[in-house]
Amino acid sequence: MSSVDKDQYRVAREPYYQPQGNEVALYEAAYRNRLPVMVKGPTGCGKSRFVEYMAWKLGKPLITVACNEDMTASDLVGRYLLEANGTRWLDGPLTTAARIGAICYLDEIVEARQDTTVVIHPLTDHRRTLPLDKKGELIEAHPDFQLVISYNPGYQSLMKDLKQSTKQRFTAFDFDYPEAELETIILAKETGLDEATAGKLVKIGQTARNLKGHGLDEGISTRLLVYASTLIKDGIDPHDACRMALVRPITDDADIRETLDHAIDATFA
Repeated sequence: MSSVDKDQYRVAREPYYQPQGNEVALYEAAYRNRLPVMVKGPTGCGKSRFVEYMAWKLGKPLITVACNEDMTASDLVGRYLLEANGTRWLDGPLTTAARIGAICYLDEIVEARQDTTVVIHPLTDHRRTLPLDKKGELIEAHPDFQLVISYNPGYQSLMKDLKQSTKQRFTAFDFDYPEAELETIILAKETGLDEATAGKLVKIGQTARNLKGHGLDEGISTRLLVYASTLIKDGIDPHDACRMALVRPITDDADIRETLDHAIDATFA
């Protein structure tokens, strides 16, 4: 039995999440059967919020790991620490989740090195085990444990993609930005902004998304639209809020900026 306090990992308050389809019911079915889940979609479309919401709805602890290219297997699993009285083993987040029965969420999994992600394989099949080679211990995952990963397929490359041997261990959701009407509701509910103004922001967001592949690597995310809504709700002029939250973060290209600035001026004329 782990001595870790589960409550420190629980989602205390209900996160606002607006379903786009039947993803909540599908996730609940995956969790009931302890199937690993992969969530794919563009930056800022609500992947992490969805996982957080599901952890809250299911009443399960959530341990989130923001993956990066410097992350090693030891960062996930654990390591020995040198102390004055000798060495002490410290569990990594994946090990902690497996011990206490948490949902372990590996955000942007493709950012991690492939030799690091291999350590998750025994947890994603019938074995549901995690070998701690350095410690000589084999952990059997808690019955409540579930592994969830996410990534943005738009940034895939030969160097940054999951191996088929990893992909085919997961069930998967495809996420995208919400339809205009739903996205407007999300902005209004999330920030308290009136729906008329929120609808104008969504229109600007759609304009930018249409430029993806034509000068923009990625369109304006729902997250950035929430930022703009927050600034406007705080009294910032919509033109300034949109330039600050929607245009300047996504591009340094003068022509693209001018195109989007014109769209902002036309929308908030």
